[in-house]
Amino acid sequence: MPTIEPTFPPLVTMELPGWELSWSELAPTGEGGDALARARLEAAAEVRGRLKLETLSEHPAVAGLRRLFRRAGCDPTRYRSGSEALLRRVLKGEEVPEVHPLVDLGNLVALELATNVCVMDADRATPPFVFRAGRPGEEMLSLRGPFDCAGKPLLVDEVGPADVPITGADRLRVTDATRRAWLIVYLPAGVVSAEVASAAVRRLAERTGVARITATGAG
Repeated sequence: MPTIEPTFPPLVTMELPGWELSWSELAPTGEGGDALARARLEAAAEVRGRLKLETLSEHPAVAGLRRLFRRAGCDPTRYRSGSEALLRRVLKGEEVPEVHPLVDLGNLVALELATNVCVMDADRATPPFVFRAGRPGEEMLSLRGPFDCAGKPLLVDEVGPADVPITGADRLRVTDATRRAWLIVYLPAGVVSAEVASAAVRRLAERTGVARITATGAG
């Protein structure tokens, strides 16, 4: 029988209005090293030259995500988007952390666009997805530990919670064994386009050498 290729981007039912998701499929190269380290340092310096902590909340993308968090039932000053939290740490003088080459690539995209990014092991995910508000009692074992998803923007696959634009699911984390990853950019519609997001991912992937982009799409 002929091989049926999986759909890309995977099917996502969007129940939260005002959001757009940009998807890039990554094939890790095992490279990075000095180029990635330089990119992290340069990204931190660029952010500090372009943004100020005191006015960060006024940035169009940051403000857009805050509005969407509130609409889902989440206080964005108590539970900050991952991108805003990273920007705040960098503006306070911290360096961009070294985590995993693919995660580091996601952080570079988040710093450039000021929008949240998720990087997951595509072979551990079970599409289709639903993007909705978390329900009362809904929890996820996140990269930070147990996380209450209620009232948060939540991406769910057939298994359960897959990502919150605050922290990701531990079951989908990328590792050295990852052979195919999905980089998802959460976009406030009308503020940052999917085309801009995918172009940033491709440019930064080529600059750092950490991955080849095998497919892009919006959903």
